[in-house]
This record gives sequence, C-alpha cells and structure tokens, in this order.
Amino acid sequence: RLIFLFSTSRWLICLAVNIEPWNNCRVTHNAELHQLQVCLYSAAHVAARHMGAVLYLDTSNSFSPSRIAHILDELPISLIKEPKDMRLKRVMSSIICESVFDIFALFEVLDRLEVSLNCKVTNGSNKICLLIIDSVSSLLAPIIGGKNSQGRSMMISVAMILKKLAHKHNLSVLVTNHMVAGNGAPKPALGESWKAAPHIRLMISRDRGSNICTATTLKHTLLACGRHMKFQFLPS
Repeated sequence: RLIFLFSTSRWLICLAVNIEPWNNCRVTHNAELHQLQVCLYSAAHVAARHMGAVLYLDTSNSFSPSRIAHILDELPISLIKEPKDMRLKRVMSSIICESVFDIFALFEVLDRLEVSLNCKVTNGSNKICLLIIDSVSSLLAPIIGGKNSQGRSMMISVAMILKKLAHKHNLSVLVTNHMVAGNGAPKPALGESWKAAPHIRLMISRDRGSNICTATTLKHTLLACGRHMKFQFLPS
C-alpha cells in the first residue's frame, strides 16, 4: 500500500491518499495549479521515501527539478537527513519525466512502459511503482467532443491499458481530471463513461476567498464515500 502523507513544518498539507498497489486513482480538480501540485507532491514523496521509481507524464510542460526541490525542502526533518544537493539528485534519479501532449504520444509511452515492465526493466535498482499522468483530461477531452465515437473508443482503450498495467504489474496509477461547467454545478470533464475507470476518485475544491482546499472521497475500494479533509498547498 502506498501512503501519500503530505505534511510540512510550515503549512498544513495533509492530503492522505491510501492507494493499494493495484489501484487506479483519479483526482478531479477545479483548479489546474492544485492538479499539478498533487502530482508533484506524489512523485516527490514516493521517490524520497525509497518506495520505487516514478514515471511522470507531463502534459503541460510544468514539471521541473526546482519545483521538486521546493517540495523536498518542506519535508519533515526526520524523513530525510542528507545534504540538499544529494537529496535532490537521488530523488530526481527516481523520477522519470516524459512530455506527452496528445493521445498518440500517450499510447506510445504506455506501450513502452508495458514492454519494460514485462522485461522487468528497472530505473537503476528501483522498479517503477507509480505512474502519474498530470492531466489525463487535457489529452482525452479534445477527442471526445460531440459524436466522435472514435475518440470515446480511444478513451476506453486508455482506461483499459491503465487498469491492465495496475493489475498485472502491481503498479499504482494517479491521473487527474479537470472540472467543466455543468447544469447548476461543475462536473468532471471526461463525463460519465470515465467514472468507472478508476478504483478511487477524489475531488479537490478550493474554498472561496481562501487558500484552503477540501479533498472529498467520491469513490473508494476501502473507505466510505463523502469523507473529506481540509488542507493547504505550499506556494509553488
């Protein structure tokens, strides 16, 4: 089980997500910055805690070592006791970042990932244990509008591939989906057909007029739906 526990000495960052290794987790956001921060924190914490390697698919050209370094600087002192430069080098060596800007590039990366996992290829001594797609909706939303049946078929294919990777290779998968305007309330951009894809669904919303966010459980294999917690992101 991977435990993502975000806590710092300066800010309350306590988004705790329990993801079984075979689970596919989706986080739904109403703010792109929060979407990015969830992904960066997840990557940094898994790498910092020696859990394994992380494959980070950057869909917005937003990943950077400086952002990871900023997150590492806020980790509890008891978690990592090593010089900052060595710590950053070690963590970055466990994070494989690839830029993915369209659905075809996503299929290509997932295909290569499956081949490497089948061949038991490791990143140094670390096996990839976490796959992050920092905005799966930015890749899928452009192809599923209107009556585009081919686009929806491709979306279903992505979901099936991610589930296959998670189950077959004991891999955790974290993807994010943004919110769009709905009839009276915002709704996930990828619609109803995507809801069945993840094992766990969380929604992160920001309290109006403040920097306080709320994480709400929409779907979970172990926890009751409706559970929520307040937290605050560090300035990026």
